[in-house]
Parts: sequence; structure tokens; C-alpha cells
Amino acid sequence: MLGLGAATLALLAVAAHFPVLSGGFVWDDRAFLDAAPVQEPGGIWRIWFAPREIEGEGHYWPLTYTTFWLERLAWGDFWAPGYHATNLLLHWANAVLVWHLLRRLGALPVWWAWMVAALFAVHPVHVEVVAWVIGRKDLLAALFYLGTALAWLRALDAAALTSAGGLPARRAWPPHGKLGWYALALLLFAAGLLCKSIGITLPVALLLHTWWRNGRVTAADCWRATPFFLVAIGVGIGDMRYYEEVIDVDYTLLERAQIAAHSLWFYVCKLLWPAELMPIYPHWRVDVGAAMPWAYALGALASAACLWLLRERIGRGALAGAGFFVLTLSPILGLVPFGYMQFAFVANRYQYLADVGALAVIVGGVALVVGRRAKALRWPAIGTAAALLTALSVLSWQHAGIYRDEIVFFRHAVASNPHARDAQFNLGSALFRAGQREEGLAATLASLRLHPQSMKAQYGAGMMLHRLDRPEEALAHFRKALAINTNNHIVQNATGEALAALDRGDEAEQHFRRALAIEPGHWAAHVNLARLLANANRAEEAARHLRQALTIRPGKLDTLLFLASLEFQLQRYNEALELYRGIVNALPNNAHAWSGMAATLYQLGRPAEALRHVDRALELDPSLPDARNNRAAIAAAANTP
Repeated sequence: MLGLGAATLALLAVAAHFPVLSGGFVWDDRAFLDAAPVQEPGGIWRIWFAPREIEGEGHYWPLTYTTFWLERLAWGDFWAPGYHATNLLLHWANAVLVWHLLRRLGALPVWWAWMVAALFAVHPVHVEVVAWVIGRKDLLAALFYLGTALAWLRALDAAALTSAGGLPARRAWPPHGKLGWYALALLLFAAGLLCKSIGITLPVALLLHTWWRNGRVTAADCWRATPFFLVAIGVGIGDMRYYEEVIDVDYTLLERAQIAAHSLWFYVCKLLWPAELMPIYPHWRVDVGAAMPWAYALGALASAACLWLLRERIGRGALAGAGFFVLTLSPILGLVPFGYMQFAFVANRYQYLADVGALAVIVGGVALVVGRRAKALRWPAIGTAAALLTALSVLSWQHAGIYRDEIVFFRHAVASNPHARDAQFNLGSALFRAGQREEGLAATLASLRLHPQSMKAQYGAGMMLHRLDRPEEALAHFRKALAINTNNHIVQNATGEALAALDRGDEAEQHFRRALAIEPGHWAAHVNLARLLANANRAEEAARHLRQALTIRPGKLDTLLFLASLEFQLQRYNEALELYRGIVNALPNNAHAWSGMAATLYQLGRPAEALRHVDRALELDPSLPDARNNRAAIAAAANTP
């Protein structure tokens, strides 16, 4: 029975999300795609102890990035189907855990508990978490959260058996006894918070479960949950230690209360009627003086009051399930500001774990009605359930299709919400990378019309124009970006590049030096400044900056070739020869290195060796100008035709 139920959940999950297996990487997937610690075999240490090197991530969630690092080793590259398959597997595992948790709680009969898990597996609002690779955070956090709850229940059962004089645990599998299960629950909870801190409310949920089971919460119950609170506080402080996201929202407490109430009902409505799902939802108008928006808050309070008053008739389960839904959503309802509020108040991924409580309440209500007329409603209930699961699976399949690639994804985001400025910008970037440069530039400029004070968009438009050989227009956008934030070393460097392209070397040099004053480890600024200095016949200074660049990126081929050519120009032939040899040893088919080594050997008075090297260069690239021009002189010195 259990195996069949789990297998059926797997079929449902795969059927509903099958298109994601052919999807690509989108949106914030760049956080791990571009992260050097994820890309490097030895990067695991940096993931855990130097998290700021993951530039696209402002939180300390190392366990999530450890899975990306492991997959990078497993696939040998960023193979999108592998990452999507892992996400789908985790989603199925979560659905199975939801089923087992509800069975273990005894809140619903087995079949109805399975129905909750099935709805969880195929519901369209969960597609975002499954189809978006960086949604791994939510999937892992939910996995460890549900595992924690199951281990907690095991610990309670073991404690009850012990106090009754029975065996310390019903199974021989370790951990043995109440302390073993309790320690496992604590460990799983900490692991979940290291994936994403959305599960930080779990200690309160444990007390909510105690109230549902016993009708009260004692001091002993609070003491039992205290270590979970301490772990939550400890990991929360650790996360804030590395938190770098700027929370650019400015809402009063009353406005945030209104946002929270509206957000709560938004999630309820999307669960009940999952239509018009969007990657980025538009902001709604916030007006504390209007009467209608406060109806959301009154509706929530009235619903809670009704469930409280009816608890003796229908049981405490409905109030506990609804309470779990609100509690799990509470960190991201908006009452406490969070960074994503500057883009949208709500997102489908936020309700992934919370939906377990709401679905349990809804299915429990249906089970209560059907249970009273079991024989008459049995087959209609089964037919309705099958139709509902089919309809939700079709909707999920359709929604999963938007995650095919970045262009499809952001076109959908912009079409569904034309005011999503970041979606416009990201669409422009995706189009530009795909070679649709003019359309990409147009989308980026459209994002600037929505938000002209976006430094990222000003910089992005400037870079696109610069690559389109329109440096004057690019410079105008870089200047606007610097007016927003003059201390950004990347924009300072880009401004220098545009000025250098306009032959305004003195101004370009100032910006390169400004970039290095802000960030001495900026490789590109060192190389750009070296190029500028070399063109101004300041080879010694240029060589110094190239050496610094090579301490930042030691094996960078272009930088090594550039430095070797400067050493040659400065008549430091032995140093140049060593550099060229290093390049040839690493890349035997690099014609430029063979040609440079030939010229260097010729200057060192070793024409016979030089001739062999220049011939090798011409063998690799017959059109190489330096090799063709130098061969005659080298051959003459070697007395060889």
C-alpha cells in the first residue's frame, strides 16, 4: 500500500512537471552558475567559510550551494536536465513526506492524507519552486522541515512509550530512543535553515502541534522546544552576519499590516484558483485610508474566530492547519520588510511549504462531509478527485513550459506584467546574449523608462551600446549609473573603457585608477589600465599592473601573452621567454605564443631554435602576421632558406 502510494505520487509529480526536464537556466540561476566556489573542485571550503564569494547570493545558505557543487562534479558541467531532475526528485520526496506526516499525525485517514500529498505534488503554484533550479533552496528547506517534524513525532512516541513502561522505541533503526530521535530532529532542523531560513518558524509550529494534540501547551512543552528556538536564533544570526541585500522599501507599519493581510488572501486564492500565475506579480495600491483593503484583515480575523468557536464541533485540526498556513507564511507576508518587496509583495514560491496546512484543512473538510455519507458519495468523490488532479496537472504542465529558457521565461513575465522592470531588463540581457542585440537593447531601454534610477539597467544599456561600437551613447549611460552610485568599481571600469574607445586616454586612466582605488582586486581594471599605459609608451607601469592582474587570475592566457609582449618590449628577453614557454606548455596549439617565443629566441642569439618555433607558429596559423614577417630574418640568421 505504501509503496503503491509513493509510486503513484511519483507518476503524478513527473506527469505534471515533465516539461521542466527539457528546461534551461533562468533568472537567479546565475547566482550559482557564475559562482566560482561552485565551479571549482576545491570550492566547497569557500561555500561554507567564504560565502560572500557567491556574488549573486546575499544569504548564508551553504547546504543548498553544496548540492550545486556536488552536481557540478557529477555532471562534469552545468547540465540543466540533471539539475531539473534533482529538483523534481526532491519535490516527489516532499510529497511522500507530506503523506507520511499526515498519516503519522492521524489527522486524516490514509486515503485522504494521500490526496493532500497528491494535490501538493501537482498544484500549479508549486511549479515555480520545481522548475526554477535555484528553487532548490525551498525544496531542500521543505525536505528537512518535514523530516524534522517526523523525527519530532518519533521522539514524542518514544517518550510516551518510555513513560508508560514500554520499549524506548518501536523500531530498531538508529537513532534509538527519544533522545536519539530528538537529536536527529534538531540536526535536520539546523540543516534546513542552512538551505533557506523559511523554516525558522518551525519551533512555534511544534508548539502548535502540541496544542492541537493536547488542547494546551505546558511549561514542559515549551522547555522541550527551547533548543529548536536556540538553533533558529543561532542560524538566523549567522545568516544576518553575511546578509548583504539592501532592503529598499519604505512602508509604514500600518501599510505593511495591510500588505500582509492582502498577501495572505492572495495565497489562499491562488491555492483555490491557480489562474494567471506570474513570475513577478504587479504591486497593488496600498492606501491605509481606504476602507476596502482592511476587509482582508477583518476577513482573516473573522475566519480565525469562527474556527476557534467551532473547535469543539469540528475539532482543533482546522484551526491548527490554518494557523500553520499563516505561521509559515508570516516571515514573507510583508509585516517584516524583506528585499523582494521592491519588486512584488508576493511570489508563488513563498507558499510552497505553507500550503501543506491549507490543503490539509480543505481536504479534511471534504473528508468530513463525505464521511457522513460514505456510501452515497464514495464514487462521486473519487471521480471528482481524479478530475481535479488531472486539471491541476494540465495547468502545471502548461505553466512549466515558460521555464524552457530565459527568453521564453522573461517574455512571459513581461507579457503578464508589463511594469516588471527587472523582467524587462533580464529579457534584454537574454536577447543580447542570444545574438538578438537590437531587440535586447530595446528591452533594456524599456526597463530604464520604467525605472531610470536603476544603476543595473543604466550599466547594462551602456555595456550593450559599447559592444555595438556606440561608445558615445554608452558613456552617457555609464555617467548616469555613476551619478546613482559613484563607488561602483565595475561601472568605473566600464566608463574608462568607453572613454578609451573615444581616444580620451587621460580621462579613461582616471576612471581605471578610481576603480582600483575602490576595489584593488578588480582584474579587468588592471588589464585595461595596462593596455592604456602600454599604448602611451609606459610599458614598465603597464607590466606592473599585469603582474597584479595575474595574482588575481593566475592562468589568464590573454594577460600572460600581453605581459610576455611587454617584457619583450622592455628587452627582458629571459623573462619573456619563460612566460612564452609556460603558455606553450599549457596550450601547445597557441600560435601567438610560439611566434613570440621565436622572436625572443632570435633576440637571445639562438636563431636555429627560433626558426623551429616560428615554423611551428606558421603551421598552426599560416596567416599570423608577426610570424610571417619575422621568418625571413630568423632564417637568414640561422643560414637556412
